[in-house]
Amino acid sequence: MQVEIKVPVLPESVTEGTLGEWHKQVGDSVAAEENIVDLETDKVVLEIVSSTPGVLESISYQSGDTVKSGDLLAVVNTEGTAASQASGEAKAAAEAPAPKPVVAEAEQPQAAEQPQTAETGSGKASPAVRKLLLEHGLDAADIEPSGKKGAITREDVERHLQQQSDEAKAPPAAAPAAPAPAAGGRNDRRVPMSRLRAKIAERLKQAQNTAAMLTTFNEVNLKPLMDTRAQYRDAFEKTHGVKLGMMSFFTAAAVEALKRFPAVNASIDGDDTVYHDYFDIGIAVSSDRGLVVPILRDADQMSYAEIEQAIRDMGTRARDGKLGIEELTGGTFSITNGGIFGSMLSTPILNPPQSAILGMHAIQQRPVVVDGEIVVRPMMYLALTYDHRIVDGREAVQFLLTIKNVLEDPARLLLGV
Repeated sequence: MQVEIKVPVLPESVTEGTLGEWHKQVGDSVAAEENIVDLETDKVVLEIVSSTPGVLESISYQSGDTVKSGDLLAVVNTEGTAASQASGEAKAAAEAPAPKPVVAEAEQPQAAEQPQTAETGSGKASPAVRKLLLEHGLDAADIEPSGKKGAITREDVERHLQQQSDEAKAPPAAAPAAPAPAAGGRNDRRVPMSRLRAKIAERLKQAQNTAAMLTTFNEVNLKPLMDTRAQYRDAFEKTHGVKLGMMSFFTAAAVEALKRFPAVNASIDGDDTVYHDYFDIGIAVSSDRGLVVPILRDADQMSYAEIEQAIRDMGTRARDGKLGIEELTGGTFSITNGGIFGSMLSTPILNPPQSAILGMHAIQQRPVVVDGEIVVRPMMYLALTYDHRIVDGREAVQFLLTIKNVLEDPARLLLGV
């Protein structure tokens, strides 16, 4: 039976994707739930798996092609399992010419060696490999086998095809060889943008073109917060099984500020302002593929332990490319931490259609004045970039001041002051 492998239904915000690496080729056996190809979307890389065991019979698109929901990617033949291949080999062996009687070495004629075929001598091959030979018009006698008992493998055929391709591209022997580039020369490399990088560029430019972005700054003394962490770190980890980090404090402080200033948690839709009565906080995470912003849904209902666990889990899966599209969709407010890379100060760019984003930075020991005395404290600059079309400067400044006050006195969250 033939089973079709199609592009899954993508969310409305994702209209198409780009095929990545094919992990299986025509003729390869596949297991149920085995990844056969990667699909790169604007947000994540999806693994397209086979729903059933069998043999990959055909491929409709190549790596780099653009596909949409419902497009047919490949066909898997469920009758082409390993057992079916073995049966096919047995059938091929039965149909092969009967071997000649054994002749003593002295009586053997000194005839020229017989050409090998896909079914005889050291050139034997599986049905899948024989199909590949026929597709490319190859003679098994021309291919050096590397499989067991002299069998020709798919790799042998592909290596032979590559050699043919290289020879075809090679210049004639009489032509002078092209000079090798000098060491340290000025070379350019043109590499197409990944779909994710292109989408990041598009959204950032969209924010600059449409929003009236403005950034306000403040600084926060983190000594009270760090003292609280030091006091309860061991008990927290023992009780909840996760370390007490900084992000849970900043997330909780942001939620408290968003409750007091609803415009910062709102967005613009045409001529309307949409106020959100929920708090979905995006936490920016850097990965090898680019910046992604997984969402903490209903962050106001999460405990510190739940926030820490969720951030840790999302960060790990973001770096492994395992986040789902739904985990990167939506969000009413974002937090980005350039301090982990050493950033001292920056102006973060909005994540449309959100109206604000909080930027954290590196913690540095700096001299500050406390109660009329110069003391050294762990200080961090905070930045709030906001859309001035919907958020007034007064609201933005007070919003950031609320975060500062909560972080400098963590007990405020418990007392709601």
